[in-house]
Amino acid sequence: MPTLNDFEARTITGQDQRLAAYLGKVVLVVNTASKCGLTPQFDGLERLYSNLREDGLVVLGFPCDQFANQELDDDAEIADFCQLNYGVTFPMFAKVDVNGQSAHPLFAWLRSEQGGLMGDAIKWNFTKFLVNREGRVVRRYAPTVLPDAIEADIRALL
Repeated sequence: MPTLNDFEARTITGQDQRLAAYLGKVVLVVNTASKCGLTPQFDGLERLYSNLREDGLVVLGFPCDQFANQELDDDAEIADFCQLNYGVTFPMFAKVDVNGQSAHPLFAWLRSEQGGLMGDAIKWNFTKFLVNREGRVVRRYAPTVLPDAIEADIRALL
């Protein structure tokens, strides 16, 4: 059975990153967007990461432009936006598709592991997947679920 550790992705600065680097961590994977009404969730995601990273949490942000073109065009612009406006320090990755034939393999796997209200398709920006220390998906959260609301679930895995 695949786990998070079997995938790799390109960082927002262009390096290939094996996700096995996060083995032993609790991981929150989020598809993000810079121009969405839910974009202020970056604050809560950064707060979770800042408060719990020493305990073993890592947040992984994956920009996506599949929902009403709410993402900036360029990865460098995205990185600047996230840092300047929200002080994001958690790992961000290059823009990906999360649904359809061109979906990044990571998101195809995440969707197959934890379906949502629309089957396995991701409905909108800021869908969140919680992955345990062994790299297995344990929970999926709807876009409107705020990061603070899942802190107890994260702490239970830490």
